[in-house]
Amino acid sequence: MRISSRGQGEAGRERLTLTPETVDDLWHLSYVLEPGDLVSGDTTRRIQRDDDQMRDTGGQREHLSVTIEVSDVEFARFANRLRVGGAITGCSREDQLGHHHTLNVEAHDELTIEKQFKADQIERIEEAEQAADSPDVAIATVEEGEAYIHLVKEYGVDEYASFTKPTGKGEYSRPRDELFAELGDALSHLDTDAIILAGPGFTKQDARDYIEEEYRNLADLITVVDTSSAGGRGVHEVLKRGAVEEVQDETRIAREAETIDELMERIADGAKAAYGIDEVQKAADFGAVEELLILDNRLRDERQGDGDWALDINDVIETVEQQGGEITVFSSDFQPGQQLDSFGGIAALLRYRLQ
Repeated sequence: MRISSRGQGEAGRERLTLTPETVDDLWHLSYVLEPGDLVSGDTTRRIQRDDDQMRDTGGQREHLSVTIEVSDVEFARFANRLRVGGAITGCSREDQLGHHHTLNVEAHDELTIEKQFKADQIERIEEAEQAADSPDVAIATVEEGEAYIHLVKEYGVDEYASFTKPTGKGEYSRPRDELFAELGDALSHLDTDAIILAGPGFTKQDARDYIEEEYRNLADLITVVDTSSAGGRGVHEVLKRGAVEEVQDETRIAREAETIDELMERIADGAKAAYGIDEVQKAADFGAVEELLILDNRLRDERQGDGDWALDINDVIETVEQQGGEITVFSSDFQPGQQLDSFGGIAALLRYRLQ
């Protein structure tokens, strides 16, 4: 994320002009933008002219500068864009005022946002800005007969590729080098700064030896990590052990994996933890919250009035912050966030146990 300027808008709103530089940045913005916010940007819109109406052509697209009052936001993950819809409140063509329009925001599209930012929203944008300097990491996991490549994202981990080549003995078995060759070829096409090669047994080391011999440009990027399995479980082990943090300082998902494990251990031991909105609110009121854990989509729903909690989540967050507690917003797209969802979407690590 690149922030170009900051200023003050009308009615006490803050104005930020920024440019999302990655799909991760678009995902962050989907949890910052809320109904009633003002978003300005360049777009195209189909304009119906008088002669078009006579021929029923549906109009022609024109380039416009618009400001919309946000009514809905959607992160289209597989289309690599953010859809921001709402009524046009400002436009380079006055005849379009009041019409509904959707801004299809992609990486490198400049936006200006006016809203009353909450502290965690500003923090989220600033963290995204700092993350622009973090290296890109690929996690390759391999075991006999199969291999996977996952890419580390701010919003979670995406599976990039998977390969299956039966090895060993038998009519359909294939030489192991065929599997290693497919894995190495795929890795060589990635624009990445580091590769973590993980898996059980000696297969990963054999894969590394092959890749370093056949794809010498990858040799300096590879770090080998032991895990008990390949695939998604292997990736979670890599994150939990902090291997990603060695090459990408304090990545969001590595912190989430570590934090959720700490929560699970405390709950299992009956120690200093709370979960569910009622217990967390009680802990906040007592000043006992050391770190508040909340799921991103649950936070958004509550702030937009679509949730079912009988309290204002902003009051809980403010109470925790005033008492020196930390706030961690979990991604719903990654396993730790899904675990947090099973606890009601909110939990807390406590300074002391409540009686």
